[in-house]
Amino acid sequence: MKRDIDVLVSEVGPRDGLQSIETVFTTEGKMEWIRSEAAAGVPQMQVGSFVNPKLLPQMADSADVVAQSILIDGLTVSALVPNMKGAVNGLAAGAHQIGVVMSVSEEHNQANIRRSVQESLDGFAEIVAYRDEHPEYKDQIISGGMATCFGCTISGPVPIKDVMKVAEGLMERGAQRLNVADTVGYANPKQVRDLFTELYRTVGKDVPVGAHFHDTRGLGLANVFAALDAGVREFDSCLGGLGGCPYAPGASGNIVTEDLVFMLEAQGLKTGVDLDGLLEARAIMERQLKGEPVHGTYINAGPPKGFTPASKAA
Repeated sequence: MKRDIDVLVSEVGPRDGLQSIETVFTTEGKMEWIRSEAAAGVPQMQVGSFVNPKLLPQMADSADVVAQSILIDGLTVSALVPNMKGAVNGLAAGAHQIGVVMSVSEEHNQANIRRSVQESLDGFAEIVAYRDEHPEYKDQIISGGMATCFGCTISGPVPIKDVMKVAEGLMERGAQRLNVADTVGYANPKQVRDLFTELYRTVGKDVPVGAHFHDTRGLGLANVFAALDAGVREFDSCLGGLGGCPYAPGASGNIVTEDLVFMLEAQGLKTGVDLDGLLEARAIMERQLKGEPVHGTYINAGPPKGFTPASKAA
């Protein structure tokens, strides 16, 4: 279903938000959250990760969650995978998009998925080939996810040239889209603008590119603004700012979905997302948490007097 929007907001809470907290949501609890946020107009959600359930028990029901989520009208359902086994399971479950994630930082890639970057690129090619060999999966998108693009808590700075090398490697191996992640919240607006400008110069402006920011140092929305300037029109976020990476020391939550939608709508960019509906979805999510902190400013301050979201403007 084609939507009349300017910017696509992709909710990653059921994956990135839940993977790093102690509370393990039931499948029913996850689906209540997902359905409520889809009803608020969120067009895309990353609902699970096909990883070893012994490592991330929060994701053990990802196949069930994907299978139920793809039945929600108008919702694009994505899932994260680190390797071929995860991709096979994610494709079989029916996820519309499979995000194959790897880190630009060699050290973080080893810590996270126990592979070198080159091994991950080779594995990506094998996943694309597997999808292409199975006609029943021909409409499922394979996305190249690049973590630690702006720095790494293990190895420190990550040069832009390293990000471009991985991006080119993914495109050469059949990536249909790219996702650029500030996994540990190191990015600043100038760095963001420079990286995305170079990325579009490298892979072309026709390649769909998403951005994934954390708000570790309070620059999450500023980085969104810089990415918008560079041409990015898709952003990951999480209700209440949950999230992080179990293998990235110090990584804190994602940018807050409600705050992101408010900022975009306030400056005239249509997201198609209803802010009141988001707050209802947040309440559903919060009822299931067990003391984990949540974040956000819009929920406390509310809209300015006379505010009309761009999506509702005449």
